[in-house]
Parts: sequence; C-alpha cells; structure tokens
Amino acid sequence: MDHSSVSDSADACQISMLWNWTTINACFISSSWQIKSTSMFAGSCIGVIFLVMSLELLRRLAKEYDRHLLNQYQRYIASLNTYINSQDSGSNTPSKSCPPAVALPTPPFRPNLFQQMVRATLHMFQFAVAYFIMLLAMYFNGYIIICIFIGAWIGSFLFSWETVSFTGEISTKEEATACCG
Repeated sequence: MDHSSVSDSADACQISMLWNWTTINACFISSSWQIKSTSMFAGSCIGVIFLVMSLELLRRLAKEYDRHLLNQYQRYIASLNTYINSQDSGSNTPSKSCPPAVALPTPPFRPNLFQQMVRATLHMFQFAVAYFIMLLAMYFNGYIIICIFIGAWIGSFLFSWETVSFTGEISTKEEATACCG
C-alpha cells in the first residue's frame, strides 16, 4: 500500500482565499514559493517590503525622468528665444538692458520615440510590480498584507520626500505621466 500521499499532504501548500495568518506551508504565487520554515517566512516578508519599496522607487524614477525631459525642453526653448532675440537686435549677444523683442509661445512638449520608449518601459515595470503585489495581497495572509503596508510607508517616506515651494504647492502633485499626458 502506497502511503506517499499521506506524507505529502502534511507538506502540501496551504492556500486560503479567506483572511489567514498561516506561516508554515503557506504558498505564494506558485508551489515553488512554499514557506517551510520561520526564517523562510521572515525572508519572504522582508522581500515583500522591498518589492513594494521598489514600486515607489519606480514611480519616483518615472517622475524624475519626466522632469528631466521638461527641463531639457525648457532649456532648448530658452536657447531658441535667446538666439532669435539676439538676431533681432543686430548683435550676437543678447541685450540685458532691454526686454526681449520677440517672445515665442512655447509649443507643447512631445517626447521623441526613444524618450517615449523609456517612459513606457518605466510604466511597464511599475505595472508589473504593482500587479505582482496585488497577486500577493490576494492570498489574504495578514502578515504579507501588513508587509505590503510597511513597504508602501517606507517607500513613500524615502522616495516621495520632496520640497515644498513658497506658494504652498507640493511638487508631488505631478504624476509620472504629467509631462507629456
């Protein structure tokens, strides 16, 4: 008589679609991610915290990249205005005593193909990490959900800490897609 199924059932994955506090033999995402010891569960919790922190880092990177593109574009427009104004005054150096003769309206910024590919790649990574976090949350394991919250708090604390202007506007109101929406 074969008793292998009896011993296998004791080590089987415990997956619950109800709120649970399972630690040993809990499985996440696949059967290969089966928690077999307390230290393995602690490592998984720490990994989940870092995963959620990485999502906040990706959000910040996307926002900083958009800011970089806008600053680069604004410098380009300013150099065009300086060039046109210096041509109008008849000299090669812009006059500092007179206001500019011509102020060109700033056309809306549209990223080139490479810039948009970088933006789309950052968005794809954000989406993939967020989806993976959502899958982890769907196991309804209280410890994992608490780790998701902790990772979100630490990640936000570290990666969304920004300056506030004197006008009272917070620079975090810009979203990752605000530059080229």
